[in-house]
Amino acid sequence: MPSSSSTKSPILTVNRVISTVGSVAAVAVVARSISREYLPNEFRQYCYLTIRKFLNKFSTQLTMVIYESEGFIDNEIYTATQLYLADRITSDIHRLKVTKTPNEPLINVTMELNEEYTDIYDGVKFNWSLVSKKNPTREYHTHEDNGRSTRSDLRSLELTFHWKHKDLALNAYLPFIINEAKTKRQNEKTVKLFTVEKKTSYTRYPTTWTPVNLDHPATFETVAMDAGMKEKLVRDLDRFLERREYYRRVGKAWKRGYLLYGPPGTGKSSLIAAIGNYVGFDIYDLELTAIKSNSELRRLLVATANRSILVVEDIDCSAELHDRLQVEAAKAVAQKSQHRGYHDEEPKVTLSGFLNFIDGLWSSCGDERIIIFTTNRKEKLDPALVRPGRMDVHIHMSYCTPSGFRLLASNYLGITEHNHFEEIENLISQVEITPAEVAEQLLKDDDPDIALGGLIEFFDVKKEQIEEAKARLKEEELAAKENERKQQEDEKKDEENN
Repeated sequence: MPSSSSTKSPILTVNRVISTVGSVAAVAVVARSISREYLPNEFRQYCYLTIRKFLNKFSTQLTMVIYESEGFIDNEIYTATQLYLADRITSDIHRLKVTKTPNEPLINVTMELNEEYTDIYDGVKFNWSLVSKKNPTREYHTHEDNGRSTRSDLRSLELTFHWKHKDLALNAYLPFIINEAKTKRQNEKTVKLFTVEKKTSYTRYPTTWTPVNLDHPATFETVAMDAGMKEKLVRDLDRFLERREYYRRVGKAWKRGYLLYGPPGTGKSSLIAAIGNYVGFDIYDLELTAIKSNSELRRLLVATANRSILVVEDIDCSAELHDRLQVEAAKAVAQKSQHRGYHDEEPKVTLSGFLNFIDGLWSSCGDERIIIFTTNRKEKLDPALVRPGRMDVHIHMSYCTPSGFRLLASNYLGITEHNHFEEIENLISQVEITPAEVAEQLLKDDDPDIALGGLIEFFDVKKEQIEEAKARLKEEELAAKENERKQQEDEKKDEENN
């Protein structure tokens, strides 16, 4: 039977150890408090880095830090890893971040801050952790921002593994993650529409892209346009998407430009949505009048993602991008006005600056991009803007055709034949009517007889409107000629008097 002294000895030893650990911990807490209170932050950082460097000499682990963004450009590896890890969440992770937008069918689950996950690739363990560090910000928000707070944290993913697997991580594991994420995006793709948002309060960047889900149902099957042009456009898009190596081999940026021109209501916006749904690219709707300078435009364009569509609608309404002869004339008038005491503002975005961003060196900052311009007046555009290489394909969005009408009747009324079809097709060949006007009449009733009858009556109204417009135009032309004649007579009288 052991003696009481031998039994007490281990207990005393344990008590001493616990007491020593407690004392050391207490001293550490006091030392930490004193250092925070009295030592400069720079000195504390120096001590921390020195200790960390010393401990790293005895470690076989290597850590790669992958930040969420680089400047104002998202880090592709960070976003790809987030998607990759979302499919590998196990019971080892106890905190999850759950998000869902109103228009998305699925609930998104990702790893929350300070959680860790161990992934095994090719028999090697890779440890992931999501961390956040406070980062000072210069952005300030007012009540006009609806209570939104500024991101003041710098998020990053840390990848830790044995240093001897560095080449495997860089050359195989990370590229594997990027490819897996790309496949997942394609399978779960929701096309988004990005618009330029101007912040009312002071920020470093007063304009930024704001996304919403694009739920536009337009497809090539539903767009009412010339069947031959539609087929040509689909072939051109397919060809563009398949030619990555070709563009790289010939030394051109992997982009394609389209110009959609024609009267209002001919389906230009619907065609853009159909293109976006077909290729699965996000759409960036650029409103040039909201941009203050070329540098701001450059920042916004660089921030667009790969595999995206940049849309500039009604480009003929951007005065700075009109024909250069008109711009020079406008500048001359502005200079005369300034001599008289008037001061006009300088153009917000210049033609040369805009061309540099869509066709110069900045156009190569990204891959697989489509640029679409729309205009109601193609003849008003500067030739430099619409030449091949910038706008590669010009698509005329014409008034409604008989084939376009039949497609609309099938979409809206669910019919392919009717006794009114022949009469309506004859009227379409005589009267200029847009697909939007036809669609509006077909929407008025579900009964084909009533809807088509209303469309026939609308043609009579349309004829009267066209005749009235022609009469007004003729009157304006006559009035202009009369004014010109009177002006010439007045000038002649002045010359005779002098």
